[in-house]
Amino acid sequence: MQALWMVLAAFFFATMAVGIKFASQSFHALEILFYRGLVSLVFMAIVLRASKVSLATAIPMMHLWRSAIGVFAMGAWFYAIGHLPLAMSMTLNYMSSVWVAVFVVAGGMLYGRVRDNSLLMGTVLLGFAGVIITLRPTIEQNQLFAGLVGLLSGMAAAMAQLQVTALGKAGEPEVRTVFYFSLGTTLLGTAAALFQPFTPWSQVSTEAAMWLVPIGIFASLGQWCMTRAYSHGATLVVANMQYSGIVFASIYSLALFGEQIPLLGWLGMTLIVISGILATILRTAYLKKVSISNEVTS
Repeated sequence: MQALWMVLAAFFFATMAVGIKFASQSFHALEILFYRGLVSLVFMAIVLRASKVSLATAIPMMHLWRSAIGVFAMGAWFYAIGHLPLAMSMTLNYMSSVWVAVFVVAGGMLYGRVRDNSLLMGTVLLGFAGVIITLRPTIEQNQLFAGLVGLLSGMAAAMAQLQVTALGKAGEPEVRTVFYFSLGTTLLGTAAALFQPFTPWSQVSTEAAMWLVPIGIFASLGQWCMTRAYSHGATLVVANMQYSGIVFASIYSLALFGEQIPLLGWLGMTLIVISGILATILRTAYLKKVSISNEVTS
């Protein structure tokens, strides 16, 4: 059942990305971030009230950190969506699994736990090779900066996923976690948008404006499903099901926007997906080995 929650999350996020693609025609990334947070906040407040879950939390700082890093990841991703083909921006954001593997390897080396991590490091290198191949077409189309921002969104998303898992282990209900993230998105989006003026509504297209509410709703549903999947433990199947979002995004990319990704781009995206799946599998095995090693030495 957890895998189904992740597939649903991937579908909602891919559909949200479609809305962002349309909204980007009139709004900049910080504006979309603000409107996404505001709509999600109202939507989750209704859900929270209906589910009779209290707003009181014993771990406000964990929610604050999850919101801060999550907003950064989302803002970077929104920018990438507006400047790259949908499937490509989705894939770069899903580098998060590879980034988590980087954190695990770095932590193991720092604390001198288990040194036999060559396979895990190999998958990390494979993932970054995929990134280089994926970004090459963006250089030719003057989209390198957007590609690097999309890559950065994946790193921040990895940190956000780790925090979601931590909140679940701390016993936080999914709806409360998503509500506070929506609140943080609204507040931080408002503060960030002060650095770049909002677009006058007289200059906003009807199509872009119509997507603002669906973006917030799809984002809330995606966050809710993802939080539910990860809060019960990121199993291999659950973690790897997130890549179904690339399939949804590819279909949208071709069917709705007629975006053509060069063969080299598809090759790079494929390498990223393969490395992400392998990294998830090997990371789980590596952490078990670390756990066993700690029990032996203790």
